[in-house]
Amino acid sequence: MSPFELLWVFIILSSLQPVLLRRWQEAQRLRAFRNLEGRRNSRVIGLIHRQETMSFLGFPVARYIDIQDSEAVLQAVHLTDRSVPIDVILHTPGGLVLAAEQIAKALASHPAKVTVFVPHYAMSGGTLIALAADEIVMATHAVLGPVDPQLGQLPAASILKVVERKPAAEIDDQTLIMADVAEKAMRQVEGSVRKLVRERMPEARAADLARTLATGTWTHDYPITVAEAKELGLPVSTEMPREVFELMRMYPQAGRGRPSVEYVPLPYGPRENDRQRRLPSGRDRRD
Repeated sequence: MSPFELLWVFIILSSLQPVLLRRWQEAQRLRAFRNLEGRRNSRVIGLIHRQETMSFLGFPVARYIDIQDSEAVLQAVHLTDRSVPIDVILHTPGGLVLAAEQIAKALASHPAKVTVFVPHYAMSGGTLIALAADEIVMATHAVLGPVDPQLGQLPAASILKVVERKPAAEIDDQTLIMADVAEKAMRQVEGSVRKLVRERMPEARAADLARTLATGTWTHDYPITVAEAKELGLPVSTEMPREVFELMRMYPQAGRGRPSVEYVPLPYGPRENDRQRRLPSGRDRRD
């Protein structure tokens, strides 16, 4: 072959490599989903948001819960028999309230057990979805977040604070309109939370939980830890299956250049030096 022909072969193979790699990753993920479903006798749904790199322009695009996600999850729920449990692997910064509420209501109406696994974080709309589960399985250091609505870049609760603290004559019409919308949004989200959890806890406890999560108790990015989630009365456990972490590794974060975090990707047990340091000082270390 001539150098020109070799160059064309190289270009063709280079263009096919991303496609083949993506197909291989999809096959690996499907196998992992099947293995987890076989172990738990359930339907496994992954709602996992990472930054994705566009194939042509090459810049990262952040993913959030959107209408396409709700359509796909609702379809998966509809394809699942009423007697089959559903497991949701949830990793998301949140997204559209409409889409999150649709997903949450579909999961809450499923007769069989619904379990949500949070290996790292499920914030905002992700927490709203987690509230629909019969059990929330969180990794030891995973977090949830408040579900208070946001109007653009502004928290609805903070907009209402402006109206409370200033006379109406000193507030412009735009802010007053936003305050009216903010009040409605908070009332709607608070009501949705209360409806999702009231079957698993007393009505008064459900109302307190909804008020805490939906009315601006914390900043919107406040991390609710496992201990705090339990104090709020959520059905949280930390029995995270190893397969969930293995599946998450199949969704690598897009990036270029040297990675920010590097380590030897192997499990480490107790080291020999650590064992010797723990021996009592009066004991012969050769024992």
